[in-house]
Amino acid sequence: MTISQLSVFLENKTGYLNQVLAVLAKHNINIVALTVADTSDYGILRAIVSDPQKALEALRAEQFSVRIHDILSIEMAPEPGTMSHILDLFTAADICIEYVYAFSFGSKSILILRTDNPEKSIEVIKENNLKSISAADLK
Repeated sequence: MTISQLSVFLENKTGYLNQVLAVLAKHNINIVALTVADTSDYGILRAIVSDPQKALEALRAEQFSVRIHDILSIEMAPEPGTMSHILDLFTAADICIEYVYAFSFGSKSILILRTDNPEKSIEVIKENNLKSISAADLK
């Protein structure tokens, strides 16, 4: 029910993001989805990649601060209001969304989220017949 996501600490310096991307490219690691949240001094790159463990090792070898986190991934209809409806289900279950992003993969729209209660979140997904996406679905 969960997939692995890389979280990489980024200094807010020219070219730093591209250094991370170059390491992934050098090791033939494909990026499925990527988002960066930033402040004036640093950022956090979050990425779903083709081989999270290989990416972790490659980035650590290049002295990047990187972790792997389990996150939830849900397929959603590519229609207005779908994301709002899904998030309403988590709100009704009193689950706090820590962060969310979405992307399209082929003909699918995918919602990525991290919550304060992964176990209860999985129950919400099952109870509401939402389609959870596995890492294999994203290849």
